[in-house]
Amino acid sequence: MYHLSGSVAQQAAGSATGVLDPQDRDRAEAMLFQRCTWCGTAMYHRLLCPVCQGSELRTERSEGAGTIRHSTVLHRNTPAARNVSLIEMAEGFVVRGRVMGPPIGIHSGDRVRLSTAKDPVRGEPVFQLVDEPFRAWT
Repeated sequence: MYHLSGSVAQQAAGSATGVLDPQDRDRAEAMLFQRCTWCGTAMYHRLLCPVCQGSELRTERSEGAGTIRHSTVLHRNTPAARNVSLIEMAEGFVVRGRVMGPPIGIHSGDRVRLSTAKDPVRGEPVFQLVDEPFRAWT
């Protein structure tokens, strides 16, 4: 016969479930990242700190503002061309995502803001340009 070694309410109260899963609608579109408690390095979806190899990481919420570090256009496995960009977030970590807009209008150094934390098809974050580009004939 199987017996629980304590009440279920006590076990659930002390568990860490839902730490990375946002529960309310306000945080559903938020990007969560980790910060090392030892050296303060910010990272996205890591198990160990890339600087000090520490495993004590705390989860924080990103404000969603960033700058495009690199952008490229892909033509494979899609009916139309799409871009893949490396975005350096204001908190100091780099994430791979997609920027909405025509691929020719997306350049390194453009400022972006988080639009959707997870693309339903590819599962990557989607960003939108903060300022419209004023580049003529580039």
